[in-house]
Amino acid sequence: MFPGTAFGVLFGDIIYTWMAFRLAKKTGNTKVTAMPLGLDTPSTIGITLIVLGPAFIGLKAEGIPERDAALMTWYIGMATMMFMGVIKLFFSFFGKWIQKVVPQAGLLGSLAGIGLGLIGVTPLIDIFGMPMVGLIALGLIFYSLVAGIKMPWKIPGVFASVLIGTVLYYILGPLGLTGGTFAGPPPAEFHFGLPLPTLDFIKGLAPALKYLPIAIPFGILTVVGGINVTESARVAGDDYNTRSILLTEALATLIAGIFGGVAQSTPYIGQPAYKHMGARAGYTLLTGVFIGLGGIFGYVSFIVELIPRAVLAPILIFVALDIVAQSFHASPARHAPAVAFAFFPTLVRLLAIKLGNPDAVLPQTFSTLASLPGKALPELLIIVALGNGFIITAMLWGAFLAELIDRRLKNSAAYLAVLGVLAFFGIIHSSMPDGMMYLPWNLTGMARQVPYQFAAAYIALAGLFFALSFTKESKEPMIQVH
Repeated sequence: MFPGTAFGVLFGDIIYTWMAFRLAKKTGNTKVTAMPLGLDTPSTIGITLIVLGPAFIGLKAEGIPERDAALMTWYIGMATMMFMGVIKLFFSFFGKWIQKVVPQAGLLGSLAGIGLGLIGVTPLIDIFGMPMVGLIALGLIFYSLVAGIKMPWKIPGVFASVLIGTVLYYILGPLGLTGGTFAGPPPAEFHFGLPLPTLDFIKGLAPALKYLPIAIPFGILTVVGGINVTESARVAGDDYNTRSILLTEALATLIAGIFGGVAQSTPYIGQPAYKHMGARAGYTLLTGVFIGLGGIFGYVSFIVELIPRAVLAPILIFVALDIVAQSFHASPARHAPAVAFAFFPTLVRLLAIKLGNPDAVLPQTFSTLASLPGKALPELLIIVALGNGFIITAMLWGAFLAELIDRRLKNSAAYLAVLGVLAFFGIIHSSMPDGMMYLPWNLTGMARQVPYQFAAAYIALAGLFFALSFTKESKEPMIQVH
């Protein structure tokens, strides 16, 4: 997984380096800064928690030997990468249209929900699992990156956080003062893995189909993010071709998948900041080579094993805060409720993940609680359904509420109708624990009620909003409440 993923980053960075030199030659500007490219944080963590983990656990539960289950999980990850690459390749031609159609509250709110629920809460548990180490590291991240206070002797804040946290871990760990289990330093073994092209992803295509509701929005959101990044570079003075930037991103994802990678790449926000720091056309080549060789010779994975999770977790907390804050800052202030509403599906998904952990709730108990008959749908079944397809759900929830706030009731009704259709076939709100899509008439028991009831409710609300769109009251301007 590591060599192929790193090779995708290397490929993308080489192309972006070449594009920067080409732009410099074309414009005569020697101060052109290359577009930064690396792994997309939300989808890298999301694919791990929502695709690879559940797939591996599910395959083992079917009685498949662990090694075979691990290999099939790898194939599923590669296939999911190929799906995302194709989606990005297609939508790179329509990226600007998507950005105009879907309100930012939906696009950014869905990402912010991931930041809050999956990227933020889970690392917080790691931090307080080793509070003496994790909280010190978190405090230094807050000190330097959130408060913006410089460290003494101009030491980079992230470097100081990781270094001090790691040193504390290896000093306090043997004394039993970290609050967690001390594992000791990993053996200095660098596992060589040359990335080679393979068609093994074909074996994972069929089982990966049920993860399309995850692959589609992850792909679309990196396309939209790529458009925003390209625009920020243009404003800073580097006028890159948007389609070329997006196509490179898509090709890097596809190549990583073919070479065994399981995490997609994306152009990073912050190109103007790199320009102000003096970075030019060659820094992306250095970055790509370091990561690419690290994936091949194994020193990247060694570094990851050397640094305890409680020390790395604060960086993820910062990423989560940055994503959440940006979703509110970049969206119109009046859309704040829509952004916040888009958080909920991810939070429910986090709850479903924790409840679905066999170490927390026995599978037999989970299955019983999800199928208990009563006057209403079982609460656990609702949690499972609301969490499945959460990224698309969040995007559309934020979009329909933003349109409603702007008094565009027909547009709001259209999003609700789309939600109803997707819920009917399990693309979102699947009543199956593994999130599988289905034909609802093939379901049995309480699970069959979910698609019919959810879809009917969405369609009914869409019809109500459509009817209300013809009232004079719905056309009155929004009253700002402070």
